[in-house]
Amino acid sequence: MPTTQQLLARLDAIGASLKDTGEALALLGLGSVGADTERLDEYSDLDFFVIARPGVKARYIDNLDWLATLCPLAYVFRNTVDGYKVLFEDGIFCEFAVFVPQELRSIPFMRGRFIWKDAAFDESLTVPQPVDQRTHPIEGTSEWHLGEALTNLYVGLGRVHRGEVLTGTRFIQSYAVDHLLALTKTLVTTQRKDEDPFNMERRYELRYPQVAQYLPDFIQGYEHNLESALAIVEFLTQHFEVAPAILAAIRELCVRR
Repeated sequence: MPTTQQLLARLDAIGASLKDTGEALALLGLGSVGADTERLDEYSDLDFFVIARPGVKARYIDNLDWLATLCPLAYVFRNTVDGYKVLFEDGIFCEFAVFVPQELRSIPFMRGRFIWKDAAFDESLTVPQPVDQRTHPIEGTSEWHLGEALTNLYVGLGRVHRGEVLTGTRFIQSYAVDHLLALTKTLVTTQRKDEDPFNMERRYELRYPQVAQYLPDFIQGYEHNLESALAIVEFLTQHFEVAPAILAAIRELCVRR
């Protein structure tokens, strides 16, 4: 796993890379690399916003050269229309989104920390405002559910190893399982026609007994997150094409004690 110094150094390097492109306005660190650096540890990931000049947002979404030049990208998952979850070959994991200044007033986020900013950028735009959550067309696809399940496992395992077992349990045995359940429709035909459109869990065992038989393996409880995560990722690997890099990273965390 990367050290905290390596994480911060990578974030600084991303800021410098963005500056060199000449088309970015700022890099805003969030979470444990933002305003809460006291929480940073070896299991942290790099959460950040790239703030692009108006008209060039697509440049940073369609071409990730500004990241790949720093270290090869082992796994890339576009989880929203605005951004990605990325695993570098050296084990550094990041989640980011790209926005132009005028979008910042309409998106939810916590107060962050500037890693780099152009002198012309208006800092007041990064003061969080109460807004409604947005939905994106990419959400809900099989690729999205698979990517979310895998990255939920990765993040959750990191939190378990950090000692944050409660939140890690939620990521592994709740959030990742939710996305696995959503993928069920692509694997088997429901045995009943009374699905609750607002709650996939209702009558799941009756509708999808072929997959429900594995639920005890996926949800083994608070003390068995590593075993649960391994069961989930192995099931996903059997039924879907899982990128080798994220699979290896999850398996390594599953066996680490």
